[in-house]
Amino acid sequence: MEESISGFRVRGEWDAVVEHGERITRALREVGGEERAPAAFAAWNEWRPKVHERLSKDVNEKTADQASVGEGEGERAGKTPEDDLQTAGEKLSESYEQVDEGDNEGALDAWRDSIGHVARAADSAGRKAVRKVEGTVYRNVMTQLAPYYFDNELVSANIQRTNRDADDGEPRFVFEVNVNDDDLKSQVSDRLAEYEDSVDRWHVDTEKQVETAEAAEGVEPPPETVEHADDGSSKWTTN
Repeated sequence: MEESISGFRVRGEWDAVVEHGERITRALREVGGEERAPAAFAAWNEWRPKVHERLSKDVNEKTADQASVGEGEGERAGKTPEDDLQTAGEKLSESYEQVDEGDNEGALDAWRDSIGHVARAADSAGRKAVRKVEGTVYRNVMTQLAPYYFDNELVSANIQRTNRDADDGEPRFVFEVNVNDDDLKSQVSDRLAEYEDSVDRWHVDTEKQVETAEAAEGVEPPPETVEHADDGSSKWTTN
C-alpha cells in the first residue's frame, strides 16, 4: 500500500483491490467513522468493490447510481409530477372559489400553493430526465474516459484498470481511497499500519459458492467454517 496526501493506494489484481476496501472499511468502523456518519459509511460500504463483482458491470452500475442527480422535494415526499399537477389544479380551483366568496387573502394563498406544486412537478420531471440521460452517458461514455469514483462526506475513492496486466493475463487495477476528515484519516492510517504488522493473511470476506462447485465438478465440497472477525463480521473459509 502507498500512502500520500491524496489517500491510501494499492496496485494489483482484483483480490488486492477487494482486500484494500475491506481493510479501510474495518479501520473506519474501529475508529468511529460508522458512528460519526452512519449513512455515509453505509453508502461507502455498499459501493466498495466486492470479490464477486466486476469493475465494468457491478462497480459501473453503482458508480452511475451514486453519481446521479439527487431527489428533489417532490420525490422525497413520494409524489410524482402527475400528483403535483393534479394538486396544483385543485388549488387553482380553490382559489377561484375563494375569490367568488370574497376571500382574497385565502385565494392568494391557494394560488401560491398551486404555483408551488407546478414548480415541484417540473423539478421532479427534470431530475428524472437528467438522471436517465446522465446514467446512460456515464455507463457508456464516462467510464471509458475516467476512473470509477465514489465521493461523500466520509470517503472519496477512485478505481481504474491499468494498461498493464499481470504476466498471467489477469487484469490489474489502481485503487485509491481517501478519508475526508483529517483526524479520522490519521487514525485509519494507524490501523492500516497495525494490520500490515499483525495480519499475516487477510481472509477476503466472501461466502464460497460450494453448491456450484459440487455440481460443476462432481466432487464433494470441503467443509465450511466461519471465522468471526474482530468487528463481528463473518469470514468464510474452507478447510
